[in-house]
Amino acid sequence: MSFTIIIPSRFGSTRLPGKALLDIAGKPMVQRVYEQSCQSNADEVLVATDDPRIAEVVTGFGGQVVMTSAEHPSGTDRLQEVVSKKQYSDKHVVVNVQGDEPLIPPAVINQVAENLLS
Repeated sequence: MSFTIIIPSRFGSTRLPGKALLDIAGKPMVQRVYEQSCQSNADEVLVATDDPRIAEVVTGFGGQVVMTSAEHPSGTDRLQEVVSKKQYSDKHVVVNVQGDEPLIPPAVINQVAENLLS
C-alpha cells in the first residue's frame, strides 16, 4: 500500500492563533501530528503551510514542508496545491491529516488509506 500524508498547517487560526506551534509535552503540536503520521504506513509525510515560522519548526525536527499560498480559504485548498505541485497521478492516494490531531492513531490513518485504495 503506497500513499502520502499531507498535513495542512497554518499559523493564523481564527480561534487559536499559532495553534500549530503550541507546546504539547515538550514538542510543538505540528511535530506531534507529524510523528504520529510517520508511524503509519505512508511513504511520504508532508506539512503544507504558508507560514515561515511553521516551516522552520518542521524542517528543524527533520520534517518535509511544502510552502503554499496564504490565500487558501481551507486546508483542502492547501492540500490541492501540494498535489498539483507534486504532480501526483490520479491514482495516487493522499490522506489529509488535520494539523490539530496530535493523538491520531496511525492505524486509523492506515485504514483511511486502505479504504481509499479499494
